[in-house]
Amino acid sequence: MTVHEHAHGFEIHPWRLRWSGLDTDALKKTETLFALSNGHIGLRGTFEEGEPVDHPGTYLNGFYEGRDLPYAESGYGYPESGQTVVNVTDGKIIRLLVEDEPMDLRYGRTEEHERTLDFRTGTLRRSTLWTSPTGHTVRIKSERLVSFTKRTVAAIHYEVEPIGEDMKLVLQSDLLANEPVPTPGNDPRLAAALDAPLVSDLAACRNYWSILVHHTKNSNLHVAAGMDHEIDFPDKFEAFIRADGDLARLTAAANVPQGTKLSLTKYIGYGWSARRSVPALRAQVDAALAMAMETGWAALKAEQVAYLDDFWRDADIELDGDAELQQAVRFSLFHVLQAGARGQSRAIPAKGLTGPGYDGHTFWDTESFILPMLTYTAPAAAGEELRWRHATMDKAKARAAELGQRGAMFPWRSINGDECSGYWPAGTAGVHVSADIANATARYLRATDDEKFETECGVELLVETARLFAALGHHDVNGKFRIDGVTGPDEYTAIINNNVFTNLAARQNLRDAAEIVHRRPDIAGQLGVTNAEVAHWESCADAMTIPYDDALGVHQQCESFTLLGAWDFEASVGKYPLLLNYPYYDLYRKQVVKQADLVFAMYTFGEEFTAEQKLKNFDYYYPLTVRDSSLSACCEAVTAAEVGYLDLAYDLLSESVFTDLHDLHDNVSSGLHIAALAGAWTDCVAGFGGMRDFGGNITFAPRLPARLTYLSFRMVVRDSKIVVAIDKSQATYRLLSGPPIVLAHHGEEFTLHEQPVSLPIAEIEHRTPPKAPPGCEPYQRSI
Repeated sequence: MTVHEHAHGFEIHPWRLRWSGLDTDALKKTETLFALSNGHIGLRGTFEEGEPVDHPGTYLNGFYEGRDLPYAESGYGYPESGQTVVNVTDGKIIRLLVEDEPMDLRYGRTEEHERTLDFRTGTLRRSTLWTSPTGHTVRIKSERLVSFTKRTVAAIHYEVEPIGEDMKLVLQSDLLANEPVPTPGNDPRLAAALDAPLVSDLAACRNYWSILVHHTKNSNLHVAAGMDHEIDFPDKFEAFIRADGDLARLTAAANVPQGTKLSLTKYIGYGWSARRSVPALRAQVDAALAMAMETGWAALKAEQVAYLDDFWRDADIELDGDAELQQAVRFSLFHVLQAGARGQSRAIPAKGLTGPGYDGHTFWDTESFILPMLTYTAPAAAGEELRWRHATMDKAKARAAELGQRGAMFPWRSINGDECSGYWPAGTAGVHVSADIANATARYLRATDDEKFETECGVELLVETARLFAALGHHDVNGKFRIDGVTGPDEYTAIINNNVFTNLAARQNLRDAAEIVHRRPDIAGQLGVTNAEVAHWESCADAMTIPYDDALGVHQQCESFTLLGAWDFEASVGKYPLLLNYPYYDLYRKQVVKQADLVFAMYTFGEEFTAEQKLKNFDYYYPLTVRDSSLSACCEAVTAAEVGYLDLAYDLLSESVFTDLHDLHDNVSSGLHIAALAGAWTDCVAGFGGMRDFGGNITFAPRLPARLTYLSFRMVVRDSKIVVAIDKSQATYRLLSGPPIVLAHHGEEFTLHEQPVSLPIAEIEHRTPPKAPPGCEPYQRSI
């Protein structure tokens, strides 16, 4: 197991991310990268001592504050209110005083310091050797986790050892509400919403236990945070606790001889609700803390390891040829798991629970980028996110009705299911999000055969979204079905007609809805579906308009796209992202693409394109795509690999997975780009593995780029767990458990039983890829 050092500050190791040395300027990056979450609770990787800090953050999935959305001019159908994730009561804080001096890494001398995020234990470890300004030296070790097995619990084990002399040490363990956070952006409404958003309802304490309950001023959501402790010290010590309003604090003081340690294990419990009473929330947190205390630190950590053992057994990706890429891929998979593991019918925000970026909202990122990975690696998590979408069905139907449509129109961005985008062209017009949800639903059902989900959620999700598109579009005088006035994935080309991605997504939605109605007429009848309605869906799908430019021999991203004016890319060098330097009015009228749109359609709906069309389309659109979105590189990588640009695909994979580790967009401080991280799985499995799932048929077309000599990945399909191992000359398929499964390798179908199957990989013609727009070349690493 080779370990390397790297200029970006992290030791390169296949199973962990380690930062050595003190660099307070790097906190804005490391606090995000070292964040821990289980999909319900999120803790940014701030120091236990509370300072120095860039952006403190403790988040609960779905917990937000409301605020008015500003408009220069009002309009019918404009969303009226927004939602912003709240930094809830911080339970991470354990302050240390050494002979009356606060331990603060900005003062004194830091002799040694390292922090390690371990992908196999799911913990963040820290070791620091610090000398105070008056010359007292202590070694501090801590380890924290957010439990995968007990979703309402986090825990920290913290110990201090005096070096060279006896010392008086004091530990102060806090619950702190309304912690000051940096003012976000220049929107005074947002700043006001986040200025002390929590109002105290209850503060109580006894022994080593305490609880604080608050509610938000506008959204009126209640949150309870509690803590309990174990103190380990061989001699006597003094301890007392108090709680009042926004602060609860346990203080423990001891005279600690050299050669001994003062240890504190802190258990933290959280609960929130829009409906439950303060006593009920207190009872919930009391129960969580009692459960955690009874389990104990060692057992909590063992459960964490066991949970991750199971995950890596089903989801690991192994690479040879690029040690840093191997680390980055496992970092990516780990954080995607953290974002969705225990959401329990909650959304998966675009930033997970790692920071306040995008106000904590979820977008189409979830269904189109994150759920493909989770569906085939942690399917229970995928099912829970789709259950959240179904739980917001009433809001989606009300939104559709408000806009004069049938069915369900799901929001472009939201926390609770209400539309929160105040920018109509990219928000409301981005109707493909409803089809993305429908397609994720159909994919999940094919991959899992989850009959309970199908009965309770799946049929209705597919039916109501199909109703939307059947109503949103129309048959023209030539009998073609059109969907006009929408925005596709490319937000630089807005309010256009017949976006190919949107139309193909809608076609798939309509056909999946028709199929499930035929299969489940019992539920369809309860939803009022008639035979005539299904026939209409099928006619809409069959007549769907897919724009194509016969003269150029390429698909048009949307109707007339290839007739738009040319963008001056040479003049744009140094002015990316374009939306911060050019008016939308100019962007909308030119052939410039923010993020992969038609190229993404060729992966997602690959059966709709010939191999020749995919190559010509990629060659046309890649030079127009500036990748001002982190969603773009992983989409382009998959199609680049399919059409034979393997080395370009490798570079695009690198851009996707190093988006946050190397802070390519200079905004990692606001949280991780979870969809880009999920792109690591997509690029390895669907790109270099060539995996496709069209209609439930799992096929592979593996090929490796020059920089990789070996790739293996694992998948769960229905009850079958498989591993695919690829080298330069062949691919080997193994069935790890479950029933035999029918697969295909480069078009050759076979049934995988207990015995591995090895099949050759033919060499392909080397092609020189097209060039990216000037200044938008794929990320190149120096390794």
